[in-house]
Amino acid sequence: MKYIVILGDGMADEPIDALGGKSPLACAETPVMDELASKGEMGMVQNVPAGMAPGSDVANLSVMGYNPAVCYSGRSPLEALSVGVAMEPTDIVLRCNIVTLTEEEPYAKKTILDHSSGEISTADADILMDAIREAFNSDEFQYYTGTSYRHITIWKNGTMPQLEPPHDHLTHVIGPYLPKEPKLRSMMEKSFDILNTHPLNLERAAKGKNKANSLWFWGAGTKPSLQNFTEKTGLKGAMVSAVDLLKGIAVGAGMKVYQVPGATGSIDTNFEGKAQAAIDALTLDGCDFVYVHVEAPDEMGHQGSFERKVQAIENLDKRIIKRVTEQLEAAGTDFRMLVLPDHPTPVAIRTHVSDPVPYMLYDSTNKQSHTWNYNEKEAQESGNYIDK
Repeated sequence: MKYIVILGDGMADEPIDALGGKSPLACAETPVMDELASKGEMGMVQNVPAGMAPGSDVANLSVMGYNPAVCYSGRSPLEALSVGVAMEPTDIVLRCNIVTLTEEEPYAKKTILDHSSGEISTADADILMDAIREAFNSDEFQYYTGTSYRHITIWKNGTMPQLEPPHDHLTHVIGPYLPKEPKLRSMMEKSFDILNTHPLNLERAAKGKNKANSLWFWGAGTKPSLQNFTEKTGLKGAMVSAVDLLKGIAVGAGMKVYQVPGATGSIDTNFEGKAQAAIDALTLDGCDFVYVHVEAPDEMGHQGSFERKVQAIENLDKRIIKRVTEQLEAAGTDFRMLVLPDHPTPVAIRTHVSDPVPYMLYDSTNKQSHTWNYNEKEAQESGNYIDK
């Protein structure tokens, strides 16, 4: 038996008037997911434990069977594992976004326009991070390039700060959400002076792109410790994802990590490449379990675009789930496939919430018969509920 989890990050949502009172998942054309749901189990699952923030870190650990209340030590350390950053137990690890702020006002009165700087490419971001490293790298602070707008800062012998996620405060004046810790706040303020007039940002602005003009620290944590996935489950596991968070979880768990060319963490990602990596993991590389993570629905939720969120969900259905299902069935492989989000990212509020999410579980050896389709409303009506 082979096992596949296909995780549409932030895919769950609320009914939207412009979609006829349907959620993006219910509105999207998803014939493969709907057919698999009709032959399988469907219900709701609570991935975010009570009292914990509804981040992709906490929720994906839950889906993978790791209790976040026990093993979670912060988001950034998991991402640092993916980037290959060495960590000491006394280090504080920070996520360091490059964000877009308004330009005219004093720093604390600026507004945050975009947490992703127009989904900046990793190549462009690395050029800007070089300027940051030149200004700020020291015995105390080191900066590392991650993927797109997502980067890592190591604070040697630091103190755990209180920090706010930038995507929770889009269009807000940033003053109330800036770090109280003076060193971090000072570097954020100085980063605007370094980045806003950087030649690359002037070039981006001339092309109508968002400037990547300020650092933003959040997601602080300490060196993580995860039980080895094979020791935990008896299965050889693999991860297919564009984002450092998921790849870092996999590294920490001793899973094989697939690097898919053209995987971006957004709607232009290489869906077919991700599907093929999952198929190769299960049919060629001796893996028993593969976790396919797709960030695009979450990014579209943060952007507040229900049209593009629908498109991302449709791509997930026809360009990943269809391909994986057809090829495993053609190979005569017995498999169980779990499809679900980690958390909702409603486009109306453009950030994560802790609500339960719909799951669909298909077993190729034990097909059932139902009349339901895969979406939040019908999953809720199924009466199936998993509390953790």
